Amino acid sequence: MNSEGFGKQVVAVFVLTLIIYVVGFSWLEHRRVVKGPWTVAFATDDAGHPALTISHTSLGISNVTVRISDQAITNRLPPTVVSFATVTNTPAFGEMPYFDATFLPGALTFNLLGHEIELLPRTLKLDLQEQPWLNGTNYTLSGQGKYQPRKKSRY
Repeated sequence: MNSEGFGKQVVAVFVLTLIIYVVGFSWLEHRRVVKGPWTVAFATDDAGHPALTISHTSLGISNVTVRISDQAITNRLPPTVVSFATVTNTPAFGEMPYFDATFLPGALTFNLLGHEIELLPRTLKLDLQEQPWLNGTNYTLSGQGKYQPRKKSRY
């Protein structure tokens, strides 16, 4: 067996594998981010009632507002727009117990003063009730929220 020919074959297989990996990774990364992230504007009114205004360009969602009418945030903030592209992005107020950004836009869950607000590409869930994505719609949440902390997996 010719060791020189074997060495060329090993190098050729390595180069071919590297090319397939780079092309495959680039394609998959493009597919992962092509639709873009959720964009959420956090704001409070004069009384401190929080509101989220949700948009997503490629899904055709714009100006969907969710307000909480009977609870207030004591430390009012100026309007803040957050683009949720990575798990390092955090909401301006409330907490974000779940964020799946594997393929954007992904799924976001907010706990805002006990109210669960979940953004999914196919639907908006407000306190566990599905609502259609209708541009320019204003939703108002009041009363006791439905947020239940999820049990942590032992794995």
